Amino acid sequence: MTEAAAQAAPPRRRFWTQLWFWVIVGIAAGIVLGIVAPAAAKETKWLADAFIQLIKVIVGPVIFCTVIVGIASLGNLARAGGLALRALGYFMLATIVALTLGLIAANVVKPGVGFAGEPTQAQLDQAAGQIQQGVTDSGFIAFLTNDLLPKSFLGPFVDNKVLQVLVLAILTACAISALAAPLRTRLVGGVEALSKVIFGIIKLIMWLAPLAAFGGMAYTVAMFGSASLANLGVLMITFWLTCAVFVFVVLGTVSAWAGFSILKVVRLIKDELLIILGTSSSESVLPRLLTKLESAGASRQTVGLVIPTGYSFNLDGTCIYLTLGALFIIQAGNESLPIGAQIGLALLMVLTSKGAAGITGAGLVTLAASLQAFGGEFFTPEAIAIGIAVIIGIDRVMSEGRAVTNCIGNVVATLVIARWQNELDRDRLRAVLDDPSLVAADMEYHHGGGTRDEETPENDATRSAGDSVRDKVAVGSGTR
Repeated sequence: MTEAAAQAAPPRRRFWTQLWFWVIVGIAAGIVLGIVAPAAAKETKWLADAFIQLIKVIVGPVIFCTVIVGIASLGNLARAGGLALRALGYFMLATIVALTLGLIAANVVKPGVGFAGEPTQAQLDQAAGQIQQGVTDSGFIAFLTNDLLPKSFLGPFVDNKVLQVLVLAILTACAISALAAPLRTRLVGGVEALSKVIFGIIKLIMWLAPLAAFGGMAYTVAMFGSASLANLGVLMITFWLTCAVFVFVVLGTVSAWAGFSILKVVRLIKDELLIILGTSSSESVLPRLLTKLESAGASRQTVGLVIPTGYSFNLDGTCIYLTLGALFIIQAGNESLPIGAQIGLALLMVLTSKGAAGITGAGLVTLAASLQAFGGEFFTPEAIAIGIAVIIGIDRVMSEGRAVTNCIGNVVATLVIARWQNELDRDRLRAVLDDPSLVAADMEYHHGGGTRDEETPENDATRSAGDSVRDKVAVGSGTR
């Protein structure tokens, strides 16, 4: 970071003017309501659902615009292809590690052994719906036709099919990249201008995050308070601890190799993690991550391609949940799955995990689809129905763990791949990790989170300095 940028660093804002503070207030109030008045708390879920519904409206356009700008602005499909291949290679390796870690945790802790509970009729009915939804999600051909390839250009936006939007964005970006430079520049500029309008919408929606956190947490505490089975508590704790091991050991090792601290990365995105805890959806913070990582020193091209792609292909928390949940169901039915069969199941889940795009509840549907696709004597329709019905009771608590782990995994992936591509300003990243307030001006400018009277010339100077740094990285002349 330049000396001018350091001198222009904005003063720390009062904590009560920042979004993360009000999200914490919402979470705390939700916990209190869930404990004191669980009946009333169960009626607040619509607040979180409404917020996620609004977020889902703009996730497709955000991915479409950012991927186009990230690829087409390069003007070099070979370079973009190299970036995509490295990202997919990293995602595949992370998926295998996460699935394996879930298998190891299930075999060591054995959370389902000794299970004696029975699901309620309401849980069985809900499980039947999840299984029916998962029926169409099994098999490689079904994955291609239902999840990957769009049926129309606008359909994926209407149906919130993130993976299909990504495919459309890549095709569109490739087409724009093949155009003459002047026309390509104008089209990329137009898409980038449209993205600013979308970010303006997000800026308004994010002020509803504290209400969403309140409703989501109140509902979660009220529902979880009624769960009395000790095995479910063991499963939940095992899952969260396994996610912690993945984040701080696996991702921590990768981060150390790349030259940064996982603890500082978590501190940098603490606001986003709090929002995820309140809403149980990592999609709610996707636009904020795009801005924050670019402001932290990763090139716009890398951020614009890796983050949206990671939301479909790098779901580390979901992978841990899939293998751990599958073996829990086996153990709860007093059965055992041979190691060879466990490996086969994990290999199948490498594919099925790509259909879950970070939406609340998608992990449960994917688990049902994976078990059905595996089939055989271990996962009869009756065993799947009962197992899914049992897990439903704590799925929202586990959904928060999935979303948090997915978010951290994608942030680390972006920074590592940016360094791998030599498109990471390490000095800028080091400064931001030491002092996260350095990205405050960019976050305020794009997403809000402070008061209007804090839009000072000092903030403008900081934002300009940050833009200058990222521009240098984008053209390959910045500090590496």
